[in-house]
Amino acid sequence: MLIEEIRPEDRLGKEYMEHPIFEQLKYYSEFYDYLSYSIINWCLKGTNAILNLDTYTYSSIKGTINSITEILSKGRINDAYALLRKYYDSTIINVYTNLYIMDSFSIDNFIVKKIDNWIQGTETIPEYRTISQYIKKSPKLTSINRLLNKDDRYKNIRNRCNNNIHYNFYSNVLLNDNQIYNPNRAKQLNVFSKDIEAIFIQHFAYVFYLNEHYMMSNDYREYLDMGMQPEKDSQYWVAPFIQDVFDKIIKKKRYDIAEEIKKNTTMQLM
Repeated sequence: MLIEEIRPEDRLGKEYMEHPIFEQLKYYSEFYDYLSYSIINWCLKGTNAILNLDTYTYSSIKGTINSITEILSKGRINDAYALLRKYYDSTIINVYTNLYIMDSFSIDNFIVKKIDNWIQGTETIPEYRTISQYIKKSPKLTSINRLLNKDDRYKNIRNRCNNNIHYNFYSNVLLNDNQIYNPNRAKQLNVFSKDIEAIFIQHFAYVFYLNEHYMMSNDYREYLDMGMQPEKDSQYWVAPFIQDVFDKIIKKKRYDIAEEIKKNTTMQLM
């Protein structure tokens, strides 16, 4: 049999093909899908966009995660890291655009030109280092930044992504060849799993720290749509899919961040 005729799953092995990361990625994809839909009616001030800018951002992120899943299923871990870097960047851009609008919007500055121009395609977003520093220096995010940056995990993730993109080590080259036997391939998935989990947690923390209303369940709006009086305090109810992520991931993996988010919100996050 020619080497190209051998199916990737036959060389990757059962441990790789049944790795928990594939369920993990499916969970993240569904989260962004739900979030994209649930916030569609929230108006994002400061731009000429008709619909919420974040709606399309989250559906785009969902697409990136689905692409990661597809590439990993073929054993191309090195290529998956390039998409992981894209996922990382997209989350930081998402946080930056929200934060910049919050800082710049006012009655006298009804349209935030820098972000609106980016939407219209007439101005590029600042480079990663610039927007990353903007987020880190924000007074609005001081407490959550202190927790997220208490160690080097995010710096190390960026380094791993860059090492794979630029082939800084020969081992990065081998991670993209699904035709060779690599006894450490499943172990590399363990590392990748922890990396994407950390990025997901960081994005979750920033999004709901800045936009607590994004947590809202649809009960309140449904009452209004039916012409009924909403139940008392129903505007503070949290959507089940967000509470689920909070319980299964945030509280279990980063209890410190979970407590900080709860302390900072009026939403009834359990």
